[in-house]
Amino acid sequence: MHADQPASPTYVVGDVHGHRDELAEALREKGLLDADDDWAGGEATLWFLGDFVDRGPDGVGVIDLVMRLERQAAKAGGHCGTLLGNHEILLLGMYHFGDTEVPSDFGPRSFARSWEINGGLLGDQDRLTPQHIEWLTSRPMLTLAANHLLMHSDTLEYLGWGDDIEEINTRGREILQGSDIQAWWDVWRRMTTRYAFRGPEGAEVAQQLMDRLGGERIVHGHSVIADQLGIHPAQIEGPYLYAGGKALGIDGGLFVGGPCLIVSLPWEPED
Repeated sequence: MHADQPASPTYVVGDVHGHRDELAEALREKGLLDADDDWAGGEATLWFLGDFVDRGPDGVGVIDLVMRLERQAAKAGGHCGTLLGNHEILLLGMYHFGDTEVPSDFGPRSFARSWEINGGLLGDQDRLTPQHIEWLTSRPMLTLAANHLLMHSDTLEYLGWGDDIEEINTRGREILQGSDIQAWWDVWRRMTTRYAFRGPEGAEVAQQLMDRLGGERIVHGHSVIADQLGIHPAQIEGPYLYAGGKALGIDGGLFVGGPCLIVSLPWEPED
């Protein structure tokens, strides 16, 4: 690439939660998908921040679309990547462990119980194939893209698995390739936590995390923007920049009537 040529664009996508058609429409609006639901983004980079499933009608349809885009983007010289969301952990945990009790001092716990409480759909479980399981299990937890630190959950709990991105991703993959139900449950529990970058210390906390893991701004899903702002999801029109500009929330709350946000990086608010 010549110095005077702009770098190919980078996009991030928030939580989809089974809303395949809304995702496809939003991707088409950005020119990343054609009328046949095939990759049209050329050399662009597209990262999904997890939570493909639960709460919406077609979680496996979302996974199938993203898996296809990953293959097609690579052939076109682009890149489509995906991070693990806490609902992928829940889907996989339900698949592997079902209603097996998780040893706990806090009363009865199982993946089946949490999966049902959190909007798990039997239709998704019934349609999972070994290929889906293998693909989901190999997803990273964190990545750097366009000098942004991408993560699903707005939490510091990732640091419990390592001191840098490679170590954290390796440890996460090891747990999901194993059968230690307590280690699995610990991943689910940690990734449900949120709001690490809120409040008066938020900017400092975000910067400390980036000092360890890299990036100049954190981008995350998981926490619905409307909940952060105390407004209805239908009022959301774009991502939420906060923590002194160090954190960008992109979960538009699709499953509660908000938009499917696809955000080009770097993002700055309009004046």
